[in-house]
Amino acid sequence: MKNTVSDYLIKRMHEWGITRIFGFPGDGINGIMGALNRHKDIMDFIQVRHEEMAAFMACAHAKFTGEVGVCMATSGPGAIHLLNGLYDAKKDSQPVVAIVGQQARRAMGGDYQQEVDLNTLFKDVAKEYVHMVTVPAQMRQVIDRALRIAQSERTVTCVIVPNDLQEEDAEEAPPREHGSIFTGVGYTNIHIVPSVADLQKTADILNAGKKVAILIGAGAIGAHQEVEQVAELLGAGVAKALLGKAALSDYSPYCTGSIGLLGTKPSWDMMMDCDTLLMIGSSFPYSEFLPKEGQAKGVQIDINPRKLSLRYPMDVNLLGGSKETLQALIPLLQRKEDRDWLKKIQDNNKDWEEIIEARAKNEANPINPQLVFSELSKRLPDTCILSADSGSSANWFARNLKVKETMKASLSGNLATMCPGVPYAIAAKFAYPDRVSIALVGDGAMQMLGNNGVITIAKYWKRWADPRLIIMVLHNNDLNQVTWEQRVMSGDPKFEGSQDIPDFPYSKYAELVGLKGILVNKPEDIGPAWDQAFASDKPVVIDVITDPNVPTIPPHITFTEMKKYAETLLKGDPNEGGIIKQTFKDVVENILPH
Repeated sequence: MKNTVSDYLIKRMHEWGITRIFGFPGDGINGIMGALNRHKDIMDFIQVRHEEMAAFMACAHAKFTGEVGVCMATSGPGAIHLLNGLYDAKKDSQPVVAIVGQQARRAMGGDYQQEVDLNTLFKDVAKEYVHMVTVPAQMRQVIDRALRIAQSERTVTCVIVPNDLQEEDAEEAPPREHGSIFTGVGYTNIHIVPSVADLQKTADILNAGKKVAILIGAGAIGAHQEVEQVAELLGAGVAKALLGKAALSDYSPYCTGSIGLLGTKPSWDMMMDCDTLLMIGSSFPYSEFLPKEGQAKGVQIDINPRKLSLRYPMDVNLLGGSKETLQALIPLLQRKEDRDWLKKIQDNNKDWEEIIEARAKNEANPINPQLVFSELSKRLPDTCILSADSGSSANWFARNLKVKETMKASLSGNLATMCPGVPYAIAAKFAYPDRVSIALVGDGAMQMLGNNGVITIAKYWKRWADPRLIIMVLHNNDLNQVTWEQRVMSGDPKFEGSQDIPDFPYSKYAELVGLKGILVNKPEDIGPAWDQAFASDKPVVIDVITDPNVPTIPPHITFTEMKKYAETLLKGDPNEGGIIKQTFKDVVENILPH
């Protein structure tokens, strides 16, 4: 068997525990493709329909497993296509390694076909480590460092491999002489705990607080028991940033749900009234949803020192892992006997749940999208994996779905890009083939990239132990989130030329490629459709015809937003009658739920 640089690359990644690569072939990586074929017993190559999907899948693999995700693309255009998915990983601090081809070394600098300055192209998204391998003996240290830095820095790294080098004989050990580097395999997670003095300062602030609010993010995943214990001791409520959706059960008596534009009113009220803020593993970006500066004492726990005191001026900044830091902090906390603050939070939460349920039951033309998510919430399998896309689907994912800590859930957080919903769900099935994976997407994202993902699902689904992968499409022929942003933030009526999208038969398309398609155009059929999908023996696309005029009302509407919305109506919106009717219904539910 050959032992080329490409063979060594695959074998070395396998030594690191990498077993799967998402990518698309091209002549810039033909040597690596040959090696993947020779070593398919140790490395699974998942062929996607577009390189952007490969990067999204690598990001999702990292999010759902905690392992390094790996994607691969050919030189030039293939490498360029990776960028959006790689930025998704970078912005959400996920360890991903991109392996990309390059033209032959002798041609570089000659404006050759598909020659792109990849070092410059990737120098931002993979700024912690991006290097081109130029001689066989260099491959060992470059791939070792790319994988180690991706893990240790929780970031994106990139390895560039010229196509002529890929076919050269491997040098597994460089010559033992000046200028050679000898690297090793393996990375051990470091468990950082703050000093006793800083923990005591933190405890003093939290013990003194009368109205403590907790905000958790993705960094708190795996620490739900400690978060609940702290909340119980402090009589505090816990709000969740979107990436921390599965960090704490929505059924917890301390949970107030999501925070921010897509968040809940109890989370908003808690932050506006608190006198102490404890932020755990989150870089939640919207400071206007946190206490006003000077209103509350602040403590933050984060594994990344660059994230500390970034959104709110904290009194104590604790560098450390969430679970370990909370475990060290808990013995120093005093249980608050006064539970009035917690009772107020819980009462607000109960009222909010009634409002959300009542809003979901409001009639719409033809289907209220909130009802779609409300009916799903009642049926979620305990170990399901949820992926939401950016857009109005993220609103209902944040507010209407109640998840447990036994579930996994994610979306594009800080990049908030369209299109990761379906690729995330596919990556989840490869990582956990025995669990149900559910993608919740809008028709804009489905047309942009999701439909291509359906073809990938058709190619691979029979490999999965449990074939259930469900894609639910909010079919309203409108780029709905931006339509509402135009109305509320800009005071402009809907611009049909930019917002209307072509009609498409998503369920029929699924049937066309051998999957199951379900069309839902009546509200009474939503529950049975979910039941049918969960009972299916193959992947399913649920095509739900929804009303684009149901407003994505934020938890707190500012005077400016009300003014902009009024201006929209005065200017004349093409959907004016519908949006007035649906907005009125949802606002009424805030006062008298059903």
